[in-house]
Amino acid sequence: MQLTEWIELFAMVTGVLYVLLEILQKNAMWVVGIATGAACAYSFSIQHSWGMVGLNLYYVVMSVVGLIRWTKDSAAVEEGQIHLRPLKKSTALWSTLIYIAGSLAMIWLFRRFGDKAPVLDALATMLSVIATWWLAESHLQQWLLWIVADVLTTALCLVTGQYWLSILYLAYVFSAAYGYYHWKKKGIVVNLQGNNTADQ
Repeated sequence: MQLTEWIELFAMVTGVLYVLLEILQKNAMWVVGIATGAACAYSFSIQHSWGMVGLNLYYVVMSVVGLIRWTKDSAAVEEGQIHLRPLKKSTALWSTLIYIAGSLAMIWLFRRFGDKAPVLDALATMLSVIATWWLAESHLQQWLLWIVADVLTTALCLVTGQYWLSILYLAYVFSAAYGYYHWKKKGIVVNLQGNNTADQ
């Protein structure tokens, strides 16, 4: 195999490990995320999918932020429990506005830079940006965003011929569905004052 194929395969393997750790809400997930994000950024750069390049570099940065936040929140729950933070209506509203504006801007920009699939790239990128933000904040609803984002990214990988990564993102779709179920079942809401309540 060529170097790019080896990197795609590496990204697939570490990506599977990443999502397993995400479902279990293990802090080590963020460390694995740095390696996966860097590998995917390189792979997508070869295909000129600039949105996915930027997104995966964003993942690397958010892995540091998420590790700090999760380390603090995990101390507030018992072993095996999932720490959750409620999603505020204002957060959902701002996220929607950012998604719409960001997607439109990216579609225009990616077309100018010769992106192979500018619409798919932009929509998947912006949804993944929001989902990663919600993940770092431990919002249960982040899994719903990931289901849609991973479907879009699977389609993008197929369009650009990145078949190893398409398998990875298709696996992510099913993993996100299970992740939602697992977090909802095991989740404990950690409020800003540090007191816990069982998730309903």
